[in-house]
Amino acid sequence: MQKNKITLLILTYFISHSFLLAQTSFDLWTVQVQGKGARIQLIPGTEKALTDREEYDNQPSFINESQVVFSAADKKGNHDIIVYNFENGKFTNLSKTADRSEFSPTITDCGQYISAVVVEPDGKQRLWLYPTNFEEPELLYDDIEPVGYYDWYDNKAAMFVLGDPNSLIYARGRNDLLTIDQNVGRSIHKRPKTEQITYFDQDTALEFPDGEAYELKSFDFVKDQTLTFGLGLPGSQDFIWLDKNTLLMARGNSFYLRKWNEKNWKLLGSISADTHQNISRIAYSPDQQVLVFAMERK
Repeated sequence: MQKNKITLLILTYFISHSFLLAQTSFDLWTVQVQGKGARIQLIPGTEKALTDREEYDNQPSFINESQVVFSAADKKGNHDIIVYNFENGKFTNLSKTADRSEFSPTITDCGQYISAVVVEPDGKQRLWLYPTNFEEPELLYDDIEPVGYYDWYDNKAAMFVLGDPNSLIYARGRNDLLTIDQNVGRSIHKRPKTEQITYFDQDTALEFPDGEAYELKSFDFVKDQTLTFGLGLPGSQDFIWLDKNTLLMARGNSFYLRKWNEKNWKLLGSISADTHQNISRIAYSPDQQVLVFAMERK
């Protein structure tokens, strides 16, 4: 009975966070920026929609200075990995799979693969590698699932694995799994130029007028210790690092930032859009000139 209960919880969590979210209509937007780190500024008037479809375009991630990958749904609800090239303005399918869906694509540390969480035909949700030269994809960890979100450190994945509770697991090797924490948020990112993976601890939720805020934590693989960086932005679940010292989040149509050792979030600027609302996933180009982000269609 306990096993059945846990299985039901996993399926419920997966359905509510993946399938139902995927049915919501999102587009990708861009805005140009100038300055670096805590001195970054949005360039007014440069915001524009990158995609404009009723289907789901979300989870952007830069793979180099001129290309971004994202997960996109077709009219049947199947999700593929799409590559957008800023230099020629073209979209290209890295995957086109009718029997499975790909989510959360990102470049691996070695730069030879685009990794993705794949919902396989039998419902398993595992991490796969898609070669950038368009060769056949390969399964990375056959015994770790269901994977929700992840990022890379030292050519190995730190993965949000769904469960009761969900766990943040780092695959040091086969049969050598390190459980970093439990009940973590969906946003998992390596802190630039450090040996740390950062995430939100959802056991630390505090209520504010704008919504819940979670404590940002970081696990240092060299020092084998957990650090805390204060609260995230109330009412937001997604963060990125602009550099090793500066965090960026969003709420509504506005961006906010703060240094890791400061308490208060500062308004960076807002996106003017009559057709879209609620910035969520954010990607920052390696050349530090553009933000790509998801917005919900009104």
